[in-house]
Amino acid sequence: MVRLGVNLDHVATLREARKVNYPSPLKAAFIAEEAGADGITMHLRQDRRHIQERDIEDVIKHISLPVNVELAIVPEMVDIVSDLKPQHCCLVPERVTEITTEGGLNIIEFENETGAAIEKLKSKDISVSLFIEPEIEIIKKGVELGTNAIEFNTSLYSDSKTPGERNIQIKRIQKAARFTAENYSLEIHAGHGLNYTNVKFIRDIPEIIEYNIGHSIISRSVFSGLYNAIIEMKKLLRCL
Repeated sequence: MVRLGVNLDHVATLREARKVNYPSPLKAAFIAEEAGADGITMHLRQDRRHIQERDIEDVIKHISLPVNVELAIVPEMVDIVSDLKPQHCCLVPERVTEITTEGGLNIIEFENETGAAIEKLKSKDISVSLFIEPEIEIIKKGVELGTNAIEFNTSLYSDSKTPGERNIQIKRIQKAARFTAENYSLEIHAGHGLNYTNVKFIRDIPEIIEYNIGHSIISRSVFSGLYNAIIEMKKLLRCL
C-alpha cells in the first residue's frame, strides 16, 4: 500500500500573508493525522516565506506521524534541520525568487555540497532523500552519495498539456522507477504538481511507495475541509 505525505506549507502561507498566528500548521497536522495521512512534509525555505522552525518543532513534538523536512543544500539550513532532528528530510533545489520548486536537484553539478549535506544529516540519524529528475545517471549519482531514498520530480508530468506529452512523462518515470527498484534498495517517492486529476495516471507505477502532495490538498480544503480533502486523495491513491 502506498503512503501519502501531506505537505502543509500553504497552511503557513495563509498565516504569513497577514503575519498572524492562524491558520496553524500544527492544527492542520492533527487533522491530517486524524484523516489517515502517513506523514507530514514541510519545506523550511531560506526566506521563511511559509514554514518556520517553530512549526517543525511543534509538529515533531505533538504529532505521532513521521515528519519530512524539505531543505536546500545550504550549510546553514543543513545545520538547522540537523538540530531539529525530524525523522526524514528531502534535499531540494531552491532559489529565493522562485514561486515554487522549479526542477530536480542537480546533484551532479553540486556533488560536493549534496554529499556534505547527506553526511551531516545522516550523522544525526535523519533519513535523507533527494528530490531529483527521473534520470538514470542522476539516480546512480544519488546512490553513490549515500542517499536513503529518492523522490522523483513530477512537474513535467503534472504540467503536460496533451495525452501524448503525459504518456511520454509517465514512461520516463516508469523507466527510472523500474531501474531503481531492480538495482538498488532505495525507497522511491514522487511529488510536485500532483492533483486530484493527474494523480490517477501515475498512481499505478508499482515501485513508487510514497506521494508527497500539498498545494492541491490545501486548495481543495478551502471548499471541502482538510479532513475530507485528505480522505479523497487517499482514495484516489488507493491508500484506503
